[in-house]
Amino acid sequence: MFKRAVILAGGRGTRLRPYTISLPKPLMPIGDYPILEIIVRQLKNNGFLHITMAVNHQAEIIQAFFGDGSKWGIKIDYSLEDKPLSTMAPLKLIDDLPNDFLVMNGDVLTDLNFGDFYANHVESKSIFTISSFKRSIESEFGVLEVDSDDNALIGFKEKPVSIFDVSMGIYMVSKKVINYIPHNTFYGFDHLMIELIKNKERPVVRKFDGYWLDIGRPVDYIQAIEEFDAMKEKLAL
Repeated sequence: MFKRAVILAGGRGTRLRPYTISLPKPLMPIGDYPILEIIVRQLKNNGFLHITMAVNHQAEIIQAFFGDGSKWGIKIDYSLEDKPLSTMAPLKLIDDLPNDFLVMNGDVLTDLNFGDFYANHVESKSIFTISSFKRSIESEFGVLEVDSDDNALIGFKEKPVSIFDVSMGIYMVSKKVINYIPHNTFYGFDHLMIELIKNKERPVVRKFDGYWLDIGRPVDYIQAIEEFDAMKEKLAL
């Protein structure tokens, strides 16, 4: 089965400053490699033959580093945005996408089996599959429970922890989705999900309980660096 992937690598990495002042976020080093090279190696080892990198900010640095992909034994080409388009609009610029393809952010460190994720989506015939991860978020504040009738305090929680299923920034996409994406307009994952739900297309969520970090925040980037050596074997590099 021919496997195609689109990596979203056009962001400015503003949350990761000052680290990203001189380097684009996808080239931030983790252990022996830039995060985007880790992803390229993982995709190659999971049977992907062609990667398109959707680039914008500091695109020339990313292109110079990866070239045509021959160093990694995989075809790499580029889709250049002339303005920020968010996460889904860049797909509209790529005219040779197959019926099903992987889309992912270029700053994700995970041991998800991309090959299995691909195959499960194709078998399900879903229009869109989201890989999700349970994330706990601790409130920075004490939370008051207030009686709405007399404004009396009836409960208190000190920095409660909430648990959410969050998107990992890794998706399998049917080409039919392109019909929902406007041309040359800022259009993100959130816009597309609302549109698909409204049209009763019902994207599928596949829960993942392995290892996942989005290195977009300094705290997560530092954690990824600290844990990389222990994770190398699981990352299928």
